[in-house]
Amino acid sequence: MATISSNLLYLNTRRSPPFSQQFQSSTRTKPITVSIIKAQLAPSPKEDIVIVGAGIAGLSTALALHRMVIKSEDGRELRSFRFKDEDESQEVRAVERRILLETLANQLPPDTVQFSSKLANIERTENGEILLELEDGARLYSKIVIGCDGIRSPIAKWMGFSGPRYVGHCAFRGLASYPEGQPFEPKVNYVYGRGLRAGYVPVSPTKVYWFICFNRSSPGPKITDAYELKKKAKELVRNWPSELLNIIDVTPDDTIIRTPLVDRWLWPAVTPRASDGGVVLVGDAWHPMTPNLGQGACCALEDAVVLARKLANAIISEPESIESAFRSYEAERWPRVFPLTIRANLVGSALQWENPLVCSVRNNVVIPKLVRLGPLLEHTNFECEPL
Repeated sequence: MATISSNLLYLNTRRSPPFSQQFQSSTRTKPITVSIIKAQLAPSPKEDIVIVGAGIAGLSTALALHRMVIKSEDGRELRSFRFKDEDESQEVRAVERRILLETLANQLPPDTVQFSSKLANIERTENGEILLELEDGARLYSKIVIGCDGIRSPIAKWMGFSGPRYVGHCAFRGLASYPEGQPFEPKVNYVYGRGLRAGYVPVSPTKVYWFICFNRSSPGPKITDAYELKKKAKELVRNWPSELLNIIDVTPDDTIIRTPLVDRWLWPAVTPRASDGGVVLVGDAWHPMTPNLGQGACCALEDAVVLARKLANAIISEPESIESAFRSYEAERWPRVFPLTIRANLVGSALQWENPLVCSVRNNVVIPKLVRLGPLLEHTNFECEPL
């Protein structure tokens, strides 16, 4: 799926669009505003806040600051249910990533989103500011840097985090296109096999998102050829229900990707803190998790809301208040994201079982008779009051 590839957002004090009114204080004469920088705008500009990364985490942080069917591989239905029947508090809404990114970006003031050079280096200056050096040679100074630069975050590496850990399986993903209208009901559909699973869900009247997750001892070489990606995806499920193969057939080549699944467990007293001075991490840059619970992007959105609340008052105070806000943000978010990361990993491992006997018990006993969806989905509930 298409993504926005811009790299840096910044909060400054040079303009005052309507959005900034949410964060004004009676003791501040200039409102905080949100922008994504273009590196050539000025030599070594100084900003209040720089947000590195303009994906879901970055855009949502900038904004904050300014029904299911399960089948076996032979097509036999294992369980069908509606979330509202299981738990009145539950629902599922599928959104195309591109649409979500565009929606977030469109809520920012006009001309905010601009393309920029990628981050090449980060360091702390003698006066406590953060220096960001871009690949095109531009330099930026900021009081606060928010790292929203994804799974392979250079900022997380600079802060001492290890790289994300490969969990033993990879995934093909794609977005099928039906210009005349897709034929599926608004349900999440899962298909479970041995060491292999797949799923698909409509995300709009004309598009259907699908995935295939398969075991692999190592991530393997990166594949960029679209024809080869589609071919290998179909080979994995060639004997599965034909509707899945048909979905892959009508998928535009440029929407198919293959990625290794990774995560990072935030062990207390072992893993570095989420913040270091004026630098803080949000979303995948801090807590990458496997997609088995569908909570990666959701947690990034939650991070953005919580961090914005913590910073709203601290940003006009002394640096110590900002660092305190970062600590408070970490203290509130860690008890949620750490267990979710582990749970997503364990769920994925269980669904990727290869042993025929174990898979038979899963398909004939566990899923149809033992799994209770209400408690299983409680992690999706998050109270979010208006900013």
